[in-house]
Amino acid sequence: MRSYLAVWRIPGAPVLLIVGTVARVGIGMISLSLLLLVHGMTGDWSRAALASASYAIAGAVLSPVWGRLADRFGPTRILLISGIAHPIALVSLVFSPVTSPVTLIYAAAALAGATYPPLTAAIRGAWTSLTRGDSGVRKAALAAEASVFELVFVAGPLLVSFFVALANPAVALGFSAFATLAGTLVTALSPAIRAQRPHPSAEPTSGLGPLRVPGFPSLLACCAGLGAAFGAATVAIPAYSNEIGVDNPSTLAGILIAVWSLGSALGGVWFGTRVVRSALSRQFAWLLGAVAVSLLILPAMPGPITLGIALALGGATIAPALTVENALVGRLSPGTMLNESYTWMVTMSVSASAFGSAIAGLIVDQVGVGAGFGFAGLAAAFAAGVAAMPSGAIARAEATVAAAA
Repeated sequence: MRSYLAVWRIPGAPVLLIVGTVARVGIGMISLSLLLLVHGMTGDWSRAALASASYAIAGAVLSPVWGRLADRFGPTRILLISGIAHPIALVSLVFSPVTSPVTLIYAAAALAGATYPPLTAAIRGAWTSLTRGDSGVRKAALAAEASVFELVFVAGPLLVSFFVALANPAVALGFSAFATLAGTLVTALSPAIRAQRPHPSAEPTSGLGPLRVPGFPSLLACCAGLGAAFGAATVAIPAYSNEIGVDNPSTLAGILIAVWSLGSALGGVWFGTRVVRSALSRQFAWLLGAVAVSLLILPAMPGPITLGIALALGGATIAPALTVENALVGRLSPGTMLNESYTWMVTMSVSASAFGSAIAGLIVDQVGVGAGFGFAGLAAAFAAGVAAMPSGAIARAEATVAAAA
């Protein structure tokens, strides 16, 4: 626990861990709130799904641009601009009249997604910068970040359910807008974020940026496999709950996903206290392999209780894998493009998760729930295979950086 105490004593650390998590609660709220809001406005689930997709796609496309701007002009300035623009876009969507043309609803949703502030990239970049030279504290910081970030996906849907029961989805979106605005402004002005220096000489926005960094494309491929696995699992779990015929399948699905996320959070806290001597690329491969195995065994679980136990134990491998993934981003990426590198990882994760969800939906409908879990496990196994190559791009790039250091 000494490493966590060292993390807590870093100037600005409480803001990054607490306020930074509150600021990002919208990540776990907006898609569901938007889906319910637009369905209430149009009475059509397909239009609601398209609005939610418009939000996600616009955010995925614009996220690396925000990250690159944060590298060039400093994350504080970019967080302040986007942190104000995003809530305004959300509020405009909330107050759209029911008679609005559906194309305007899609446009408003896309604008809200496009303006979402690059909080995750800025916070992870801050941890990397603040702990440079102390690998033990950096590992603990990134483990703490991965663990508390998991709480966003537990608290977000629960908050949406609370606000919908209390009022309506518009109130949930309004709360998300306020949390993002207040949390982003406080985070942006914290010493930890302001300490990140801008790099005006960084490559212009037309370049490929981190995609040309040795090892980074392979790391991005691992991120894609892991994201697809998560997306597929979040479809297979509700499908399982519906298939076994319980009275409240949505409640069971929510509990199973919450248990999975909670296991990840606890696993991340434990992993942050461990001292592992092997190379990060090797750790990454083993952890991704563990995630794959934890998903591939799920079809063999005989009931919801054993499935919940398997998800909790398997979830304990997720945050450690994400911790090492984030450490590799900081290890391989130059300081002049650190924010952009992290936004590329976020973009790939979100996009791959959406892809994995879509494919898993088709597989579950055509083959069954077990095959959906199997697809999730194979996606994680693909990521493990890329990371495990002893002469692969990630291992070579890490060795080059280590030799230079």
